[in-house]
Amino acid sequence: MNEDIKPNSLQAWILAARPKTLTAASIPVMIGCALAEAHGHFQTVPAILCFLFAFFMQIDANFINDLYDFLKGSDREDRLGPERACAQGWITPKEMKRGILLTTLLAGICGLGLLFYSGWEMIPVGVACIIFAYLYTKLAYQGWGDILVLVFFGFVPVGCTYYIMAHTWNLSVTIASIASGLVIDTLLMVNNFRDREQDKISGKRTLVVRFGAKTGLILYFFLGFVACWVCFYFLGQGKIYASVLPQIYLLLHILTTARMARIGKGKSLNIILGETSRNMFLFGLLLSIGLVLD
Repeated sequence: MNEDIKPNSLQAWILAARPKTLTAASIPVMIGCALAEAHGHFQTVPAILCFLFAFFMQIDANFINDLYDFLKGSDREDRLGPERACAQGWITPKEMKRGILLTTLLAGICGLGLLFYSGWEMIPVGVACIIFAYLYTKLAYQGWGDILVLVFFGFVPVGCTYYIMAHTWNLSVTIASIASGLVIDTLLMVNNFRDREQDKISGKRTLVVRFGAKTGLILYFFLGFVACWVCFYFLGQGKIYASVLPQIYLLLHILTTARMARIGKGKSLNIILGETSRNMFLFGLLLSIGLVLD
Protein backbone atom coordinates (compact mmCIF):
# COMPACT_ATOMS: atom_id res chain seq x y z
CA MET A 1 0.00 0.00 0.00
CA ASN A 2 1.25 3.50 -0.86
CA GLU A 3 1.54 5.22 2.52
CA ASP A 4 1.29 8.65 0.87
CA ILE A 5 -2.36 7.96 0.04
CA LYS A 6 -4.68 8.10 3.04
CA PRO A 7 -7.55 5.56 3.05
CA ASN A 8 -10.84 6.95 1.72
CA SER A 9 -9.22 10.35 1.06
CA LEU A 10 -10.05 12.63 -1.87
CA GLN A 11 -6.82 11.58 -3.56
CA ALA A 12 -7.83 7.93 -3.19
CA TRP A 13 -11.22 8.58 -4.78
CA ILE A 14 -9.67 10.49 -7.67
CA LEU A 15 -7.31 7.60 -8.37
CA ALA A 16 -10.20 5.11 -8.12
CA ALA A 17 -12.20 7.16 -10.64
CA ARG A 18 -9.36 6.70 -13.17
CA PRO A 19 -9.66 10.19 -14.71
CA LYS A 20 -7.64 9.16 -17.78
CA THR A 21 -10.50 6.85 -18.82
CA LEU A 22 -12.87 9.82 -19.06
CA THR A 23 -11.43 10.33 -22.54
CA ALA A 24 -13.45 7.32 -23.63
CA ALA A 25 -16.60 8.85 -22.12
CA SER A 26 -16.09 12.24 -23.78
CA ILE A 27 -15.33 11.14 -27.35
CA PRO A 28 -18.77 9.77 -28.35
CA VAL A 29 -20.63 12.67 -26.74
CA MET A 30 -18.33 15.10 -28.52
CA ILE A 31 -19.03 13.41 -31.85
CA GLY A 32 -22.78 13.42 -31.17
CA CYS A 33 -22.64 17.14 -30.38
CA ALA A 34 -20.68 17.81 -33.57
CA LEU A 35 -23.31 15.97 -35.63
CA ALA A 36 -26.04 18.02 -33.96
CA GLU A 37 -24.17 21.24 -34.71
CA ALA A 38 -23.61 20.20 -38.33
CA HIS A 39 -27.35 19.65 -38.77
CA GLY A 40 -28.36 22.81 -36.92
CA HIS A 41 -29.69 21.15 -33.77
CA PHE A 42 -27.00 21.78 -31.15
CA GLN A 43 -28.15 22.87 -27.66
CA THR A 44 -25.77 23.81 -24.85
CA VAL A 45 -27.62 22.57 -21.75
CA PRO A 46 -28.41 19.04 -22.99
CA ALA A 47 -24.82 18.81 -24.29
CA ILE A 48 -23.49 19.53 -20.80
CA LEU A 49 -25.91 17.03 -19.26
CA CYS A 50 -24.85 14.37 -21.78
CA PHE A 51 -21.19 14.91 -20.89
CA LEU A 52 -21.94 14.74 -17.16
CA PHE A 53 -24.04 11.59 -17.56
CA ALA A 54 -21.25 9.94 -19.57
CA PHE A 55 -18.59 10.93 -17.02
CA PHE A 56 -20.58 9.70 -14.02
CA MET A 57 -21.40 6.41 -15.74
CA GLN A 58 -17.72 5.89 -16.65
CA ILE A 59 -16.65 6.56 -13.07
CA ASP A 60 -19.44 4.28 -11.84
CA ALA A 61 -18.21 1.46 -14.07
CA ASN A 62 -14.64 2.03 -12.86
CA PHE A 63 -15.71 1.80 -9.22
CA ILE A 64 -17.70 -1.37 -9.88
CA ASN A 65 -14.80 -2.93 -11.79
CA ASP A 66 -12.40 -2.05 -8.98
CA LEU A 67 -14.63 -3.64 -6.34
CA TYR A 68 -15.56 -6.71 -8.41
CA ASP A 69 -11.96 -7.59 -9.28
CA PHE A 70 -10.95 -7.13 -5.64
CA LEU A 71 -13.70 -9.41 -4.36
CA LYS A 72 -12.94 -11.96 -7.08
CA GLY A 73 -9.23 -11.87 -6.22
CA SER A 74 -8.13 -10.85 -9.71
CA ASP A 75 -5.94 -7.94 -8.51
CA ARG A 76 -2.89 -9.97 -7.56
CA GLU A 77 0.71 -8.89 -7.02
CA ASP A 78 1.50 -9.71 -10.67
CA ARG A 79 -0.95 -7.06 -11.92
CA LEU A 80 0.53 -5.07 -14.82
CA GLY A 81 -2.03 -2.28 -15.13
CA PRO A 82 -2.57 0.79 -12.93
CA GLU A 83 -3.01 0.03 -9.22
CA ARG A 84 -6.56 -0.50 -7.97
CA ALA A 85 -8.01 1.36 -5.00
CA CYS A 86 -9.58 -1.57 -3.12
CA ALA A 87 -6.65 -3.89 -3.70
CA GLN A 88 -4.22 -1.24 -2.44
CA GLY A 89 -6.34 -0.45 0.60
CA TRP A 90 -6.94 3.12 -0.51
CA ILE A 91 -10.71 2.63 -0.31
CA THR A 92 -12.52 0.02 1.77
CA PRO A 93 -15.10 -2.20 0.04
CA LYS A 94 -17.83 -0.68 2.23
CA GLU A 95 -16.94 2.86 1.16
CA MET A 96 -16.58 1.77 -2.48
CA LYS A 97 -20.16 0.47 -2.40
CA ARG A 98 -21.27 3.89 -1.15
CA GLY A 99 -19.28 5.56 -3.91
CA ILE A 100 -20.97 3.34 -6.49
CA LEU A 101 -24.39 4.28 -5.14
CA LEU A 102 -23.54 8.00 -5.20
CA THR A 103 -22.23 8.02 -8.78
CA THR A 104 -25.26 6.00 -9.91
CA LEU A 105 -27.56 8.59 -8.32
CA LEU A 106 -25.65 11.50 -9.87
CA ALA A 107 -25.84 9.88 -13.29
CA GLY A 108 -29.57 9.29 -12.75
CA ILE A 109 -30.13 12.96 -11.88
CA CYS A 110 -28.39 14.03 -15.11
CA GLY A 111 -30.50 11.51 -17.01
CA LEU A 112 -33.70 12.89 -15.53
CA GLY A 113 -32.62 16.37 -16.62
CA LEU A 114 -32.25 15.12 -20.18
CA LEU A 115 -35.89 14.02 -20.24
CA PHE A 116 -36.91 17.67 -20.51
CA TYR A 117 -35.12 17.84 -23.87
CA SER A 118 -35.98 14.41 -25.26
CA GLY A 119 -38.83 12.27 -24.03
CA TRP A 120 -39.79 9.33 -21.87
CA GLU A 121 -38.46 6.97 -24.53
CA MET A 122 -34.97 7.73 -23.19
CA ILE A 123 -35.74 6.12 -19.82
CA PRO A 124 -35.04 2.54 -21.04
CA VAL A 125 -31.76 3.77 -22.52
CA GLY A 126 -30.72 5.28 -19.20
CA VAL A 127 -31.68 2.10 -17.36
CA ALA A 128 -29.69 0.05 -19.89
CA CYS A 129 -26.62 2.25 -19.27
CA ILE A 130 -26.85 1.65 -15.52
CA ILE A 131 -27.28 -2.10 -16.03
CA PHE A 132 -24.29 -2.03 -18.39
CA ALA A 133 -22.14 -0.34 -15.75
CA TYR A 134 -23.06 -2.99 -13.18
CA LEU A 135 -22.75 -6.02 -15.46
CA TYR A 136 -19.89 -4.98 -17.75
CA THR A 137 -17.12 -6.53 -15.65
CA LYS A 138 -18.94 -9.86 -15.31
CA LEU A 139 -19.75 -9.97 -19.03
CA ALA A 140 -16.19 -8.96 -19.92
CA TYR A 141 -14.98 -12.10 -18.15
CA GLN A 142 -17.00 -14.06 -20.71
CA GLY A 143 -15.47 -12.20 -23.67
CA TRP A 144 -18.35 -9.80 -24.38
CA GLY A 145 -16.35 -6.64 -23.66
CA ASP A 146 -15.68 -5.66 -27.27
CA ILE A 147 -19.33 -5.89 -28.33
CA LEU A 148 -20.43 -3.93 -25.28
CA VAL A 149 -17.91 -1.18 -26.04
CA LEU A 150 -19.24 -0.87 -29.60
CA VAL A 151 -22.77 -0.47 -28.26
CA PHE A 152 -22.22 1.65 -25.15
CA PHE A 153 -19.34 3.78 -26.43
CA GLY A 154 -20.72 4.02 -29.95
CA PHE A 155 -24.41 3.71 -30.72
CA VAL A 156 -25.77 4.69 -27.31
CA PRO A 157 -23.77 7.86 -26.51
CA VAL A 158 -23.30 9.16 -30.07
CA GLY A 159 -26.83 8.34 -31.18
CA CYS A 160 -28.59 9.42 -28.01
CA THR A 161 -26.65 12.69 -27.74
CA TYR A 162 -27.75 13.51 -31.27
CA TYR A 163 -31.30 12.25 -30.73
CA ILE A 164 -31.81 14.32 -27.58
CA MET A 165 -31.07 17.48 -29.56
CA ALA A 166 -32.46 16.59 -33.00
CA HIS A 167 -35.25 14.10 -32.09
CA THR A 168 -34.28 11.95 -35.07
CA TRP A 169 -31.68 9.44 -36.29
CA ASN A 170 -29.97 9.09 -39.67
CA LEU A 171 -27.27 7.06 -41.41
CA SER A 172 -24.59 9.63 -40.59
CA VAL A 173 -25.28 9.03 -36.90
CA THR A 174 -24.97 5.27 -37.42
CA ILE A 175 -21.62 5.62 -39.23
CA ALA A 176 -20.24 8.00 -36.62
CA SER A 177 -21.39 5.62 -33.87
CA ILE A 178 -19.55 2.71 -35.48
CA ALA A 179 -16.39 4.79 -35.86
CA SER A 180 -16.56 5.91 -32.22
CA GLY A 181 -17.15 2.40 -30.85
CA LEU A 182 -14.35 0.87 -32.92
CA VAL A 183 -11.72 3.44 -32.03
CA ILE A 184 -12.55 3.28 -28.30
CA ASP A 185 -12.38 -0.52 -28.43
CA THR A 186 -8.65 -0.16 -29.21
CA LEU A 187 -8.24 0.90 -25.57
CA LEU A 188 -9.90 -2.29 -24.35
CA MET A 189 -7.85 -4.35 -26.79
CA VAL A 190 -4.49 -3.05 -25.56
CA ASN A 191 -5.61 -3.67 -21.97
CA ASN A 192 -6.51 -7.25 -22.84
CA PHE A 193 -3.28 -7.68 -24.83
CA ARG A 194 -1.21 -6.55 -21.84
CA ASP A 195 -3.13 -8.63 -19.29
CA ARG A 196 -3.54 -11.79 -21.36
CA GLU A 197 -1.48 -14.04 -19.07
CA GLN A 198 -3.07 -12.75 -15.86
CA ASP A 199 -6.55 -12.87 -17.43
CA LYS A 200 -6.05 -16.51 -18.35
CA ILE A 201 -5.20 -17.35 -14.74
CA SER A 202 -8.23 -15.37 -13.51
CA GLY A 203 -10.58 -17.13 -15.93
CA LYS A 204 -11.25 -14.01 -17.98
CA ARG A 205 -11.97 -15.22 -21.53
CA THR A 206 -11.15 -12.17 -23.64
CA LEU A 207 -10.57 -12.46 -27.38
CA VAL A 208 -6.82 -12.21 -26.76
CA VAL A 209 -6.95 -15.06 -24.24
CA ARG A 210 -9.03 -17.19 -26.62
CA PHE A 211 -7.12 -16.58 -29.85
CA GLY A 212 -3.67 -15.44 -28.77
CA ALA A 213 -1.45 -12.36 -28.66
CA LYS A 214 -0.92 -12.19 -32.43
CA THR A 215 -4.67 -12.05 -33.01
CA GLY A 216 -4.96 -9.33 -30.37
CA LEU A 217 -2.33 -7.24 -32.13
CA ILE A 218 -4.06 -7.66 -35.50
CA LEU A 219 -7.43 -6.78 -34.00
CA TYR A 220 -5.94 -3.69 -32.35
CA PHE A 221 -4.72 -2.38 -35.70
CA PHE A 222 -7.88 -3.49 -37.52
CA LEU A 223 -10.18 -1.60 -35.12
CA GLY A 224 -8.40 1.71 -35.69
CA PHE A 225 -8.09 1.15 -39.43
CA VAL A 226 -11.79 0.39 -39.92
CA ALA A 227 -12.76 3.37 -37.74
CA CYS A 228 -10.90 5.59 -40.24
CA TRP A 229 -12.17 3.69 -43.25
CA VAL A 230 -15.86 4.09 -42.41
CA CYS A 231 -15.39 7.88 -42.23
CA PHE A 232 -15.08 7.91 -46.03
CA TYR A 233 -18.84 7.51 -46.01
CA PHE A 234 -19.03 11.25 -45.36
CA LEU A 235 -17.45 11.94 -48.76
CA GLY A 236 -20.72 10.87 -50.32
CA GLN A 237 -22.47 13.42 -48.10
CA GLY A 238 -20.21 16.20 -49.31
CA LYS A 239 -18.36 16.28 -45.99
CA ILE A 240 -14.73 16.29 -47.12
CA TYR A 241 -13.19 17.35 -43.81
CA ALA A 242 -15.10 14.70 -41.86
CA SER A 243 -13.64 12.10 -44.23
CA VAL A 244 -10.06 13.36 -44.51
CA LEU A 245 -9.18 14.75 -41.08
CA PRO A 246 -9.68 11.45 -39.17
CA GLN A 247 -7.09 9.83 -41.46
CA ILE A 248 -4.38 11.79 -39.61
CA TYR A 249 -5.10 9.49 -36.67
CA LEU A 250 -4.18 6.47 -38.78
CA LEU A 251 -0.50 7.45 -38.98
CA LEU A 252 -0.23 7.62 -35.18
CA HIS A 253 -2.20 4.39 -34.86
CA ILE A 254 0.24 2.58 -37.16
CA LEU A 255 3.23 3.86 -35.17
CA THR A 256 1.62 2.83 -31.88
CA THR A 257 0.76 -0.63 -33.25
CA ALA A 258 4.39 -1.12 -34.33
CA ARG A 259 5.63 -0.11 -30.88
CA MET A 260 3.08 -2.42 -29.25
CA ALA A 261 4.41 -5.31 -31.35
CA ARG A 262 8.01 -4.52 -30.36
CA ILE A 263 7.23 -4.37 -26.63
CA GLY A 264 5.18 -7.56 -26.72
CA LYS A 265 4.46 -8.01 -23.02
CA GLY A 266 4.94 -6.57 -19.55
CA LYS A 267 4.30 -3.29 -17.75
CA SER A 268 5.96 -1.36 -20.58
CA LEU A 269 2.69 -1.82 -22.49
CA ASN A 270 1.21 0.87 -20.23
CA ILE A 271 3.02 3.28 -22.55
CA ILE A 272 0.85 1.94 -25.36
CA LEU A 273 -2.20 2.43 -23.17
CA GLY A 274 -1.36 6.13 -22.87
CA GLU A 275 -0.64 6.49 -26.57
CA THR A 276 -3.89 4.73 -27.46
CA SER A 277 -5.88 7.09 -25.24
CA ARG A 278 -4.18 10.07 -26.88
CA ASN A 279 -4.71 8.69 -30.39
CA MET A 280 -8.39 7.92 -29.98
CA PHE A 281 -9.08 11.35 -28.46
CA LEU A 282 -7.35 12.90 -31.48
CA PHE A 283 -9.57 10.80 -33.74
CA GLY A 284 -12.72 11.97 -31.96
CA LEU A 285 -11.55 15.58 -32.06
CA LEU A 286 -10.64 15.46 -35.76
CA LEU A 287 -13.93 13.82 -36.73
CA SER A 288 -15.87 16.35 -34.66
CA ILE A 289 -14.00 19.29 -36.19
CA GLY A 290 -14.52 17.83 -39.65
CA LEU A 291 -18.25 17.47 -39.12
CA VAL A 292 -18.58 21.05 -37.85
CA LEU A 293 -16.42 22.53 -40.63
CA ASP A 294 -18.41 20.76 -43.33
